[in-house]
Amino acid sequence: MGSVSKDEDSESTTTLLIPSSDPNNIPKDSFHIAYVIYFFLGSGYVLPWNVFITAVDYFTFLYPTVSVDRIFAIVNMTLSLVCLLFIVGFANKSSCFVRINVGMFLYVVALVMVPLMDFWYVKGRVGVYGGFYVTVGLVGLTGAANGLVQGGVIGSAGELPDRYIQATLAGTAASGVLVSLLRILTKAIYPQDADGLRKSANLYFIVSIAMMILCTILYNVAYRLPVIKYYTDLKTRTVLNEEKEEKGGLTRGLWRSTLWDIVGTVKWYGFGILSIYVVTLCIFPGYITEDVHSQLLRDWYPILLITGYNVFDLVGKSLTSICLLGNAKVAIFACYSRLLFLPLFYCCLHGPKFFRTELPVTILTCLLGLTNGYLTSVLMMLGSKTVRLQHAEVAGTVLVLFLILGLTFGSVISWLWAI
Repeated sequence: MGSVSKDEDSESTTTLLIPSSDPNNIPKDSFHIAYVIYFFLGSGYVLPWNVFITAVDYFTFLYPTVSVDRIFAIVNMTLSLVCLLFIVGFANKSSCFVRINVGMFLYVVALVMVPLMDFWYVKGRVGVYGGFYVTVGLVGLTGAANGLVQGGVIGSAGELPDRYIQATLAGTAASGVLVSLLRILTKAIYPQDADGLRKSANLYFIVSIAMMILCTILYNVAYRLPVIKYYTDLKTRTVLNEEKEEKGGLTRGLWRSTLWDIVGTVKWYGFGILSIYVVTLCIFPGYITEDVHSQLLRDWYPILLITGYNVFDLVGKSLTSICLLGNAKVAIFACYSRLLFLPLFYCCLHGPKFFRTELPVTILTCLLGLTNGYLTSVLMMLGSKTVRLQHAEVAGTVLVLFLILGLTFGSVISWLWAI
């Protein structure tokens, strides 16, 4: 088992598939601005989903006869999956810059609609299921936006040194921590009645709207930074060289062949990522929020478990900036070994009395987050560097497609806990 130390001051990349260039000519990421922006972008594109799922207390209060979090998960992941399939199929005909900006706009629309609908139509009343159907539609819209933004951000980060993928993934985990802390704060200061739950949910959405507007501005700033422009220009030159070698642009048949070559190159990294998220979504958040209970901690229990998961997910995704596991086979094997979490969590429901207490569930939840974060970051960073620079964006998007497949399958399988 080998590991690779990461030097965050270097703008060189670990891949050997980028055309040769003089490292002295690579612009520096002054004050780590690009790194910070990609961290914020990672936080931003998962924040809407985190907000919907963290406001589950309020939605469950409004719509008590439906399994809100599981329905939200399936709708969100399915729409994201469909969107990503179109992006991968037509990646050579669409602009990453346009996709990300359109996705950000859709995020803002969906997030603004929820508190507006609550104010004008639902008004905090229980059982107004017209509001539920609209909310599910907005969750689907955020799923489509996620496909556009996540695929684009990871894809564009894949064209840069691998520290930018690490920044993006650490940002996704930081988003979970932020929302969990907001949830703890609002639960502590607002009464847990209809009015308190409503105020809490609306606060989450307001914070998320502000964050998405900020991310839109930051992305358009990043697009103009010298270090980003350098790698964008480098990609443009490699694409032009490829077209000269092929004596023209990519035909549909040639693009299809190229796409399958890319998928074939990254597929084992993708299957590892898929297995990570099948296991994670089988357990989190549905099992955590609905199936385990504590007489001691009562309704604080799922909130603290979700916070623990998110904190350790952040720790795992941050560890790769210090020590990156360089052996892909070991990392992929570790992904499949996470299947052991399923019987262990099953024991926490139906096993010996000790397993049905708070301590084993808490430890397992934190380990679930730690392994999810670290292994996702490792495979994303390694997988995106296995193809030529001009194909790195597509490779990153394909890896995201595997991730969303894992989320979708895991969301569906999570219903088995209810049986």
